[in-house]
Parts: sequence; structure tokens; C-alpha cells
Amino acid sequence: MRKEVGVWIDHKKAVIVTGDGGRIEKLESNMEKFVRTNGGAHGKTPSGALVFLPEDQRDRHFIEHLNKYYAEVIAQLRNAEAILVFGPGEAKFELEKRLRHVELHKHITGIESADKLTDRQIAAKVKKFFTSQKRAIP
Repeated sequence: MRKEVGVWIDHKKAVIVTGDGGRIEKLESNMEKFVRTNGGAHGKTPSGALVFLPEDQRDRHFIEHLNKYYAEVIAQLRNAEAILVFGPGEAKFELEKRLRHVELHKHITGIESADKLTDRQIAAKVKKFFTSQKRAIP
């Protein structure tokens, strides 16, 4: 029996579900809300002075954080033989790109847009997707 895995993902969390809906694992990115502002303050020094980070430094921090997050998600997908990736924003496409770099893109059976869902709705969607795929294959 092949290992089927569905991943609902956005920049804040990933919900990874086995195809039969039996196991649900959540990974939080612990990402701070990322807002692009020109010259925005990042914090205060002990003396109370505002500290400004250059925008490119904030961007680099954001990208490094995302890279670690995606690496954790990919580690959970290493043994998957069929992968469904879905979610509300760009994160699903960013994950697909990273899966290409580690040669797991061959196992992607679907990429879909989906709104915010509860864990039960995510599990049901994954189960329904893989069940319908089995029916389609003679």
C-alpha cells in the first residue's frame, strides 16, 4: 500500500494528514506577522531608543525563517509516495518549488487552492481526494 499524504499549508502552519485520515500532524512556523514598511522600527534598545532594521535585513530574516519551516515540512514528506498540496495562498507553490529541489515533486498528485479549514475538514478533503484517485485508476 502506498503512503499518501495531504498537506494544507500557509505561512503560519502546515497540517499534514495521511491519506486514510488516521494521523494528523501540525507544524507551526512561529512566523511573526511580516509587514513591509519603509524604515519601520523593529524594537527598542534598553535606553528606549528605537532600532531600525534595513528592509533587506528583515526580508532576509523572513526568508531564512521560511526556509527552516519548509525544511521541517519536507522532512515529514520524505517517505510519501503520493502528495496532495493545498492551501489558501502562495505557500503551496513555494513548497512545490522546494519539493522540486529535493526530487519529491514526482510524488505530487495534486495542488489545489483551499480556504482556511479545520483539521477535520482537512482530513476529510485528503481522504476524499485519494479515494477519488483510486476510483479513477482502473
